[in-house]
Amino acid sequence: MTEKEKIKVIIDTDPGQDDAAAIMLALGSPELDILGLTVVAGNVPLNLTTRNALMVCELSGRLDIKVFAGADGPITGTQVTAEHAHGQSGLDGPDIFEPSIQLEPYYAPDFIVETLLNERSKTVTLCPIGPLTNVALALEKNPTIATHIDKIVLMGGGYFAQGNITPSAEFNIFADPEAAKIVFSCGAPIVMMPLDVTHKVLTTRARIQQLASIGNPASDALVKMLTFYSRYNSKKFGNDGGPLHDPTTIAWLINPDLFKGKKCNVEIEIKSDLTRGSTVIDWWEVTSRPKNALVINEVDSDGFFELLTERVSNLK
Repeated sequence: MTEKEKIKVIIDTDPGQDDAAAIMLALGSPELDILGLTVVAGNVPLNLTTRNALMVCELSGRLDIKVFAGADGPITGTQVTAEHAHGQSGLDGPDIFEPSIQLEPYYAPDFIVETLLNERSKTVTLCPIGPLTNVALALEKNPTIATHIDKIVLMGGGYFAQGNITPSAEFNIFADPEAAKIVFSCGAPIVMMPLDVTHKVLTTRARIQQLASIGNPASDALVKMLTFYSRYNSKKFGNDGGPLHDPTTIAWLINPDLFKGKKCNVEIEIKSDLTRGSTVIDWWEVTSRPKNALVINEVDSDGFFELLTERVSNLK
């Protein structure tokens, strides 16, 4: 496969064990040209999410990947984190270490803007798997980049599944609803992976054992991460394993045939104290609002985990 044929991707992330799985899936996939990782505060504060992103690159044997620090909190309001799910480090499970590779000396939203303007129009996909602050700041700095984006494939929100940080809101959207509103109204094509689909890809013991059989540094670390992460989610939801949210975005980029969904209008609630951060999805088309996102609700979960296992095995 030539470089020209590869899908150019910027992954915007807040690692997070499921972010780590998404990054490893991307780094092990020859179809993708990872232009950079842009990091945002989210699951844990920015100083930890940046370290975690560098650590995942190093565990994956990809010291060539450029990593950029971005926003250390939401556009407005109070920062929300998720140590209750991810542990104090954000990557609890394996031994935590200080990476040998360094952050790029460039602000993440600026990198997004410059990359979209410098690359050929509609050849770069943004893949945000954390709060949408970095992407929103880039759009605010230069709104014309929306017409340069090939698509935005994001993890966030929920409809039938409701919320996981409040009764009505999913964490990534709730952490910065104003940013989410900017992104969903920017006009770029959006593919949305809500809780409705991510709760169908469970890290069962059998699937974790399959990853463990790979036996490379990336898989060894990922197994420890997912074992920790699954304990919290298994207890919360009463399942064998927890939902693996973020890698669904990368899997869709590689093989969209694993998924099914429907084009819908999606609006973000920012005013209500009770439902702030909820994604209002017009699934039944009861309004005439324009359809601004492909909302995914079905997945071949076995095919997804086969893909994840195969690609993590490509890492050295």
